[in-house]
Amino acid sequence: MRFGIDLGGTKIEIVALDGNGGERLRRRVATPRGDYPATVAAIVDLVKTAENELGLRGTVGIGIPGAESRVTGLIKNANSTWLIGQPLRRDLEAALQRAVRIDNDANCFALSEAVDGAAGGAEVVFGVILGTGVGGGIVVRGQTIVGANAIAGEWGHNPMPGEHHQRECYCGRRGCIELYLSGPGMARDHKVSRGDTPSAEQIVAGAAAGDSECEATLDRYEHRLARALAQVINILDPDAIVLGGGLSNIDRLYEDVPELWRAHVFSDHVATRLLKNRHGDSSGVRGAAWLWEAA
Repeated sequence: MRFGIDLGGTKIEIVALDGNGGERLRRRVATPRGDYPATVAAIVDLVKTAENELGLRGTVGIGIPGAESRVTGLIKNANSTWLIGQPLRRDLEAALQRAVRIDNDANCFALSEAVDGAAGGAEVVFGVILGTGVGGGIVVRGQTIVGANAIAGEWGHNPMPGEHHQRECYCGRRGCIELYLSGPGMARDHKVSRGDTPSAEQIVAGAAAGDSECEATLDRYEHRLARALAQVINILDPDAIVLGGGLSNIDRLYEDVPELWRAHVFSDHVATRLLKNRHGDSSGVRGAAWLWEAA
């Protein structure tokens, strides 16, 4: 039995997968925001309750919105800031009396889609999260790539190519891809051209209904996504790129963006496939469970 846990900013979710990837159990609780000891206790309680219900002990993998430092073992780069500087894996291993594996939530998403999702069977997969933020994860031959600095796949904090970088990101840099390709980034871009601030979902709906300003915003978004992903293709040359997060539900991206990225990829032909995720919001928690399969 493999238990996967998705530690999010608002909820903590657990899933139990059998050896064939079949789901045996799923539960979620609210995240104790700002309270690290309560967060650890909530995770431990989810695991123990699930094991009692199933009558089985299992491995535990956790996806977090950050990374574990390779130097200190403490959590870094987490937008759930109460995790930063904490020995999360060590504390969980002590409480659960077993080894625990932790990885970035975008890596877990990519792993899920590479193992039994939209990119199942592909050798090199780049998983993209397009939501309130922008993240990425790399899977090669069924294993996540963490990197020497535990930041592999963090394309969201590279500069957006082809833009004048005036916008400042929360990370302290200017012009980050996340500022343009996140949901709030799309809404901010629309405000600059039109003055109002609809949500990304409203912009997409407006474009579909023939609103020219919404269409222009979505067109700019597609061109930016194409340029940003072309950089990934030029460096990583993946077999497949899988989109996740709320903006992955924009169906036209899968036809338009591959047409647009051809002008920016250093090849006479682009075989990389752009795919919509298969497991939706479940990809992250399923990937956390598969951390034990992949190692």
